[in-house]
Amino acid sequence: MSRRYFEDFHAGQEIALGSRVVTEEEVIAFATQYDPQPFHVDPEAAATSIFGRLAASGWHTCAMAMRIVVDNLLRDSSSLGSPGLEQVRWLKPVYPGDTLHVAFQVKEARASQSKPDRGVVVSVWRISNQHGELVCTVEGMSMFGRRPREGGHA
Repeated sequence: MSRRYFEDFHAGQEIALGSRVVTEEEVIAFATQYDPQPFHVDPEAAATSIFGRLAASGWHTCAMAMRIVVDNLLRDSSSLGSPGLEQVRWLKPVYPGDTLHVAFQVKEARASQSKPDRGVVVSVWRISNQHGELVCTVEGMSMFGRRPREGGHA
């Protein structure tokens, strides 16, 4: 698809963004740096935890989803960043070997009243594993530039 602008988003729209496989090496590397709890960094300790095996940090799950969103949506868009998130939910553990799939669901798209060159898209990222189980949801807002009109003005 060509470059996406604010006008390309509408409430109810769902965009499948792709997938990636989670590796044990990256689970341990991310957690060692950012969330060094035993069940994220030590397979032996993880075996006796509530997870029963090594599990990815929820923050790592969000970071992996962010990469998929950037690679398959934001990189080729008029993205202006985000004013923030409303909610993050970790619903099921993510394990090495899982394949994460990300869908971008548009809840609302509204043009800015104060800045006519942009709009706000309220979305929910639905992150599922290879079994179709929802493992994480992220609800937030993104700002996108409006499609330029002829003559270069929005």
